[in-house]
Amino acid sequence: MTEEKKGSKVTLKRTLIKNGCVLSLDKKVGNFHQADVLIEGTKIAVVGPNLSAADAEVIDASDMIVMPGFVDTHRHVWEGILRNIGTDIPLEGAEGYLSIILKTLAPVYRPEDAYIGDLVGLYGAIDAGITTILDWSHIQATREHADAVVRALQESGMRAVFAYGYPWWKDPDEHQEDWIRDVAKQYFASKDQLLTFALAVPGPEFVSFEKTKAHWQLARELEARITVHVGVGTAGKLCKLLEMGKAGLLEDDTTYIHCTTLSDEEIKMIVDTGGAVSLSSTSEMTMGYGMPPVQRFLNLGLRPSLSVDAETNMPNDMFTQMRSVISLQHGMLFDRKLAGKRNLPPFMNSRDVIECATIEGARANGLAHKTGTLTPGKEADIILLSTDRPNILPVNDPIGAVVWGMDTSNVDSVFVAGKALKREGKLLNVDLDDLRRRAYESRDYVLAKSGFKLPEI
Repeated sequence: MTEEKKGSKVTLKRTLIKNGCVLSLDKKVGNFHQADVLIEGTKIAVVGPNLSAADAEVIDASDMIVMPGFVDTHRHVWEGILRNIGTDIPLEGAEGYLSIILKTLAPVYRPEDAYIGDLVGLYGAIDAGITTILDWSHIQATREHADAVVRALQESGMRAVFAYGYPWWKDPDEHQEDWIRDVAKQYFASKDQLLTFALAVPGPEFVSFEKTKAHWQLARELEARITVHVGVGTAGKLCKLLEMGKAGLLEDDTTYIHCTTLSDEEIKMIVDTGGAVSLSSTSEMTMGYGMPPVQRFLNLGLRPSLSVDAETNMPNDMFTQMRSVISLQHGMLFDRKLAGKRNLPPFMNSRDVIECATIEGARANGLAHKTGTLTPGKEADIILLSTDRPNILPVNDPIGAVVWGMDTSNVDSVFVAGKALKREGKLLNVDLDDLRRRAYESRDYVLAKSGFKLPEI
């Protein structure tokens, strides 16, 4: 509960996080080797040293880093029951992700499979310190699939963007747009809630220009952000986004995912129109999307957000994504330096990449006014990371420790809108034994119905 009644007066519940190393990631607020964070109701009230608050629950954050929760800007969460099912498969081809996951396994998903897949993915995200996620949900075969996914998002307690996606293995249902409008009206009438709405459109590389234009017009009619895969493998070389740009359809309400094989002109169009970018460098490099264009965007002044993409192939945490993208950028620049090139662009540092995993993610999800930094007035989406574990002590550079030394085992506590979803290393409000049982039952159904065989060992 975030409110308590005392007589006729309603008071906000107060939580005081004390004596932590506070990384606000807000330059105006600053970072502190030792400070406190006061939460009132769902919001951050004060950040600073030596705070006190009457009637507040006090949490001792000694030996903790206190920072904004991570923000994932693109994950196909429904694939939670398919974790690591295709770790060695590429994107394209008969034995690729598009064929196996989207054309063999996805078509047999019932609404309850989407629900369980989402729950598995969402609780895994919370466990890894992710407080906000964009659920790129291209499993919407029926109206009931949307109800199931939204129910999982609501139950998880996360801050989430439900990005309604068209099914990729068949033509949309004749009622699909009616379903989209109905879902938006039923669940997302208010923007002042944990769940917000976006449209996950197939994009110009996968459907016609006219269909893509209609999808984008629908999103704008509904005042929803657009999230779209572009520059994806061989399809990205066809310059389809260029056509959209020349038609004046690119605006600042869109997040472009991957962008690996876009032309320089298309990259510039994204930046010039105020678009956001989501990179999933682990999947992009290992599955054949193309080289992640981190430097191409940095050259134009746009920092990417980060995302997990698909747990069918990739780990579920932002520690991996941060290390992957900064290592890639350093590797490319050092390679140029060793080749004798001069006037190189600056190397990303740890602060740059931790901001890609937090505030840049909030911007890409349209939520920078609510989350992404520990700023008074923003929602209290906060994580506590243990610094007394053998994998990280002693901490000499707190930001560097988060980026380079920590992993999910360091995630002690997770708060979303001031509510604890994980404390002292344990997930709250979930029966893990029941979730495990239902996950295997759902997985087994999908495998049996599709005829797909698990990889041999």
